[in-house]
Amino acid sequence: MPDDLSQPSLFGGSAADLPPAYPDRAAWGTAPKLRAWQAEALEKYFADEPRDFMTVATPGAGKTTFALRVAKQLLDRGTVSRVTVVAPTDHLKSQWADAAARVGIAIDPNFKNSDGHHAQGYLGVALTYAQVANKPLLHRARTENARTLVILDEIHHAGDSLTWGDGLQEAFEPAHRRLALTGTPFRSDSSRIPFVSYERDQEGLLRSQSDYSYGYGPALQDHVVRPVIFMAYSGTMHWRTSDGDEMAADLGEGFTKDITAQAWRTALDPRGEWIPSVLAAADRRLSEVRRTVPDAGGLVIASNHEDARAYAERLAKITGSQPTLVLSDDKTASDRIDRFSASEDRWMVAVRMVSEGVDVPRLAVGVYATSTSTPLFFAQAIGRFVRARKRGETASVFLPSVPILMYLAQEMEAERDHALDLKDSPDEEEIIAADEGLDDHLIDEANQEENASSRLASGKFEAIGSQASFHGVLYDGEDYHGYEVGSDDQDFLGIPGLLDADQVGTLLKQRHQQSRGKAPEPAAASVPDHRQLKDLRQKLAKNVSAWAARTGEPHGSVHNALRRECGGPPVAQATAEQIQARIDKLQNWFIGRR
Repeated sequence: MPDDLSQPSLFGGSAADLPPAYPDRAAWGTAPKLRAWQAEALEKYFADEPRDFMTVATPGAGKTTFALRVAKQLLDRGTVSRVTVVAPTDHLKSQWADAAARVGIAIDPNFKNSDGHHAQGYLGVALTYAQVANKPLLHRARTENARTLVILDEIHHAGDSLTWGDGLQEAFEPAHRRLALTGTPFRSDSSRIPFVSYERDQEGLLRSQSDYSYGYGPALQDHVVRPVIFMAYSGTMHWRTSDGDEMAADLGEGFTKDITAQAWRTALDPRGEWIPSVLAAADRRLSEVRRTVPDAGGLVIASNHEDARAYAERLAKITGSQPTLVLSDDKTASDRIDRFSASEDRWMVAVRMVSEGVDVPRLAVGVYATSTSTPLFFAQAIGRFVRARKRGETASVFLPSVPILMYLAQEMEAERDHALDLKDSPDEEEIIAADEGLDDHLIDEANQEENASSRLASGKFEAIGSQASFHGVLYDGEDYHGYEVGSDDQDFLGIPGLLDADQVGTLLKQRHQQSRGKAPEPAAASVPDHRQLKDLRQKLAKNVSAWAARTGEPHGSVHNALRRECGGPPVAQATAEQIQARIDKLQNWFIGRR
């Protein structure tokens, strides 16, 4: 997807910027300095020039620049004579065409299946996965008629339905080259994705194998993406059940899954006070960011069209100006996104259309006002805010303090592969369940769209009222919470909009101490701090779980490896210093310093 349009034009530096294994270096004339990962991935690609190559790179890292470099070189050498791009949405087809045009590759985004042939003057077409699945034999014939490079943008979408996967396989099996791109190579199901290689891990699971991977953690270290500050809000929710019983619960306080789902639905109800309070806090945060980043914008991601319209009305009252409203059934939606991207307007409200692939680099503040909770959707939604334009920009995302979202926010830097045979493995779904996560079907049931009059009459769920309270901040895997009831979020809303990742962490620690007031008297030196030990053990367990999910190693094996490298007794007998050393070692493993 065109997730890197803020990167300079693809040509303009020197041939010396190209990797050593890159062929025909002189033919490029001048080219900009590549990001280190792009140069490394290009070198790996052209070392073997395989028929299939899958690149996994975090949203905002520059997958499009990499893909177009490959396409341009293959075209110039005569290796291929046609390029076909497959993307999730119509809007992304246009973005791909625009990005390709900047490097001299003419791609037709308006091609329809009924056209049969693309218009004169084009080297290829941009399609959607649904378009391919609708007429796979047509696209197979087009692929066979020329030496074709197929770029599969966000290839995990090929597993969205059996029809899509089968259609993709049928249409592009004869392609001369296939280049797959994704920022989130994991799914919530176990559908095999075409043209992706799988190998069995140590536990016997089939896991996807990328040819090159560049995750959020390394990208953050390289200043390629922005650091994300998660602002979590809880509060007391009131609703009426289908049995007519009135219920009250604090959001995310570890109740049963169905109660958590109903409390979450109540929080998102636009007629309550939770949403207006969080929108107002997010707008104050946006004002702070715009002090140093004047064109910074905000995005509210809603669950459905009805809520999106109501949120837009609330924002208009808060800000005094009408936000941009983007609905998926609106034929002008793409134009609205483009106009918002080019403007300095404050807010955009959308349902799912901007959850993946849409490039609006100035987005700096988000409100996750949706009940969709899959890791795939969450990662793609947060990916809208991480695109770095200049060093020091930060992103702030406001979300309900429900356990599944808190878990996903804390695991932002964990890289996951697509694992098949999920039902037989103690993988991420069980980890989430153990952390009081939610099942999507419960959210769907609680989130049915019915008008207010029919809800009570038919005995359905009815939101009665909600209040918002500040839970705390999540950043870099740390949860800065534990405030007294009614504590203020102002110390955190006022964090400057231009800070490096390390500066954000330092400032958050300072604000955290200030917000909690006077620190408690330290325990005597001879008495261990049991609260600190508990927190460190929980943090180590979460890090071990993430590493086990990433590598396929059993949890016990990971703990044993840490003990061998760091020394010390088992976790239950380890001191705070020994546990912290293991956490630090794991962090080094995640960024490739093992």
